[in-house]
Amino acid sequence: MANDDTWVIIPVYNEVTVIAQVVADLHTTFRNIVCVDDGSTDGSAAQIATTAAHLVRHPINLGQGAALQTGLCYALARPGGRFFVTFDADGQHRVADAGRMVDAARSGFADVVLGSRFLDQHEGRPHRVPLLKRITLGLVVALSPVARKMHLTDAHNGLRVFNRAVAGQLRIRMNGMAHASELVSLLARSSWTVRELPVTIRYTEYSTSKGQPLINGINILFDLAVRDQR
Repeated sequence: MANDDTWVIIPVYNEVTVIAQVVADLHTTFRNIVCVDDGSTDGSAAQIATTAAHLVRHPINLGQGAALQTGLCYALARPGGRFFVTFDADGQHRVADAGRMVDAARSGFADVVLGSRFLDQHEGRPHRVPLLKRITLGLVVALSPVARKMHLTDAHNGLRVFNRAVAGQLRIRMNGMAHASELVSLLARSSWTVRELPVTIRYTEYSTSKGQPLINGINILFDLAVRDQR
């Protein structure tokens, strides 16, 4: 397959109803997939075991940041990996967008390619970003000096591509959702090239039911401020 040099990392927490289909859709384009079951209690691990994905399990729930770091370490230890994709487990990301981002990274477009739901989209975009989600994400960007410095439009999109040099140096310390802002801060301090590409998020009833409330944007910034003062 064209993407044999690519690993897709999926952090999973209680996604039993959708995770098998997410893996099946990905496997049409990407052979190497690792799902990190982050202490799920709903049988997600058993579902993953029926798919073509590699399964790594946390005995307890440690948070999405920890699951991503575990998945990156696992994928980096496998031979041949040059590009590493982070992909959400709830079905909101499109495989075609991930493929375009990997192609861009492979072409030398950037060391890190971040998906953005707020850049100009291609025609036929099926879903607009819900109002509360726009407010939450806009708040995080507006109150984050680092995101403003980097001119990012979507600092908390879970669809990302790293080349091997970047992935090998990532050390995610924020276990919860604040890991996304932590990653942006790390990228801002590095010499890596970081660019965004437009992506479409599929906001289904299922995925929006698992979304983050507005207060979480404030909590994320507070967690990062406390960490930076340590």
